[in-house]
Amino acid sequence: MFENLIESKPKKQRTIKQQVMSLVLHLVLGYVAITATAGAAEELTKVLQDTTLFLLKAPEPPPPPPDTPPPEAIVTANPPPLGFQTVMPPTEIPKDIPPVNLSERFNAADFSGKGVEGGISTGVVGGSGPVTGETFLQDQVDDPVQVISKVSPRYPPVLQQAGVSGAVEAQWVVDTLGHAEPGSWRVVKSTNPQFEAPAREAIMKALYKPARIKGAAVRQLVQQSIRFNIGQ
Repeated sequence: MFENLIESKPKKQRTIKQQVMSLVLHLVLGYVAITATAGAAEELTKVLQDTTLFLLKAPEPPPPPPDTPPPEAIVTANPPPLGFQTVMPPTEIPKDIPPVNLSERFNAADFSGKGVEGGISTGVVGGSGPVTGETFLQDQVDDPVQVISKVSPRYPPVLQQAGVSGAVEAQWVVDTLGHAEPGSWRVVKSTNPQFEAPAREAIMKALYKPARIKGAAVRQLVQQSIRFNIGQ
């Protein structure tokens, strides 16, 4: 009975004008889609090419450092003589063990007994200059160290108020410029440890006339007693 249903609303037939407008609209949309797709493809191709070039190009090596010129040779106008050193016996036999100076170096070749007395194994035949870098005793120099500007040591207030006197016997090296070398300070003996720091301060601030051998300034080991007296 109901095998053949009747449509409630019959389909409207599109006019020729509507068909033409639909065709034009589809053509415009298709053109826009094709243009956009082509532009995106070109941009993607450029990006891929740039990335490929970036990955394939090896980094340039850094420029080589400039050649360092060799240091200029230092020629001593008056080199020390080629010879040997001698061990001087002490004028006074110490009662205590003397302090060890760790900065001093010992070269057995300088005590070979060959050449000129007072020279060194690395000296020059006929040289008359001083042995640079060596430390001499007072008996080994022509002109010993002399004090030019003396500095009075600072008296520790506690010991001064208590009326305590004392002294510090120490050793130090005076360099070729007339200054005490800080690393060479050694206390031989002291009546009170509180005197040691002020004694060192006074010695380091003092100015000396350096020792000389044949007119050339040399380093000399000095041993002296710095006294602290009430009322000084």
